[in-house]
Amino acid sequence: MFLSMLQERRSIRKFVARPIEGDKIARLVEAALRAPSSRGFNPWQFIVVTRPDVLRALAKAKPHGAAFLADAPLGMVVCADPGRSDVWVEDASIASAFIHVAALSLGLGSCWIQIRKRMYDEKKTASARVRDVLEIPEPLEVESIIAIGYPGETKPGHPRSTLPYNQVHQDRYGVAFPGPTV
Repeated sequence: MFLSMLQERRSIRKFVARPIEGDKIARLVEAALRAPSSRGFNPWQFIVVTRPDVLRALAKAKPHGAAFLADAPLGMVVCADPGRSDVWVEDASIASAFIHVAALSLGLGSCWIQIRKRMYDEKKTASARVRDVLEIPEPLEVESIIAIGYPGETKPGHPRSTLPYNQVHQDRYGVAFPGPTV
């Protein structure tokens, strides 16, 4: 079931104007909290955003690749404390991926918005802008925002034939992985 979901998964950037039910939001939060974390440090923090005015403000956190958040009914902001774990980026990324998969399992679409290492303008980082909008205290860093909603677009999954199997090696680098057998 999991692999068949992944075969159909696509980033969704258009959403139906329909709020997400509270029980589904609670399940997304639970999925994030169940994400693996190095040494069980759980350095992440999550901010669930449903207010349209706040989503519109977050959609302007960087010049490219976030505007669609303004039309999403839900944004989940994934932050972490670098002081709690030296691998906070990885832990926050895993939690972000868990949110995506949970959204898909609930019949929702989602799209990752990269915040860390992106700029709001020439002087301010996107992370600092999100921190300002949401009053996030230091030393938390913002890794990503996941836009979530009922899909307002349909995209077919990527065909297996387009997967980059040439980037997979068998037993050592340079030995071609034989690819799928089914």
